Amino acid sequence: MRVKQPHRAPAFPSAGFLGVRLDLLSLDDLLGAVSRAVATRGRLTVMYVNAHCMNVAERDPEYRSIVNGADLVYCDGTGVRMGALLLGIQVPQRMTGADWVHDLARVAAREGFSLFLLGGEPGAAEDAARALAAEQPRLKIAGAAPGYDAGPATVERIRTARPDILLVGMGTPTQERWIDANQDALDVPVVWAVGALFDFVSGRIPRGPGWMTEHGLEWLCRLAVEPRKLWRRYVIGNPRFVVRVLRARWRQGSS
Repeated sequence: MRVKQPHRAPAFPSAGFLGVRLDLLSLDDLLGAVSRAVATRGRLTVMYVNAHCMNVAERDPEYRSIVNGADLVYCDGTGVRMGALLLGIQVPQRMTGADWVHDLARVAAREGFSLFLLGGEPGAAEDAARALAAEQPRLKIAGAAPGYDAGPATVERIRTARPDILLVGMGTPTQERWIDANQDALDVPVVWAVGALFDFVSGRIPRGPGWMTEHGLEWLCRLAVEPRKLWRRYVIGNPRFVVRVLRARWRQGSS
C-alpha cells in the first residue's frame, strides 16, 4: 500500500461507523467538492460504502485503511444509512451511482469537465460512455477502457488523455486497491470509485422499479439478476451487517 500523501481535509463533518470514516454530506456537497477539485486542479479521492463494503472492511484491514484515507467517503446504501441512524449518526443522503451519475454528467457537460471511464468487462465502459454522451451531447469523454487488466499501459493511456474525472469501476476491494496503487501516477484531479456503475448506465444490468430502489430493496433486484455471483454478498452478508450494527448498538447502550 502506498504512503498516503497529505491532503486538505474536506470541509464536511464525518463520523466513525463500524471502524470506517463516513462523511456526512449531500449530493450537492459531493458534486460541489468534485467541481472545486477540478477547477483548482487539486487532488480528490472519492470512495463509497454500503453494507458489503462494511463487511469487507471488517475482514480486510488494508481495504479499510485505504477507504479511511480517501478524501471523501459517502453513503451508497440504505443499509448503511439506517445502521448509522441506529447508532445516532445522521447521514443526510444515500447516494447510489446509478442515480448521481446523471447529475455528474450534467455538471460536467455544463462546466466542460472531461470524464474517463475505467472498469467492467470489455465494452461496458465504452457502452456507458456512449449512453452518457447521448444524454448530455456536450459531455467530454476523454476515454473508456475495461478494468480487468488495467496495467501500466492503461495508466499511461489515462495520463495521455488528461481527464478531469476518472471513474473506476472494478468492484470492492479491487478498485480501491487499484486507485491506491496508481493515483500518484495518474495526475487526475478527481479519482472516484464507482463499483458496477457502468453496467447499470449501459443497461447490461437492469435496475428495479422505482418503489424498490427508493425503499432500499434494490439489492433484491440485483440478486434476482445475478444470483450465482451475489447470493453470498446478500444472503449471508446482509444479516452479518445487521448483527454487527445491533452489537454496536448494544455496546453503545451498555457503556
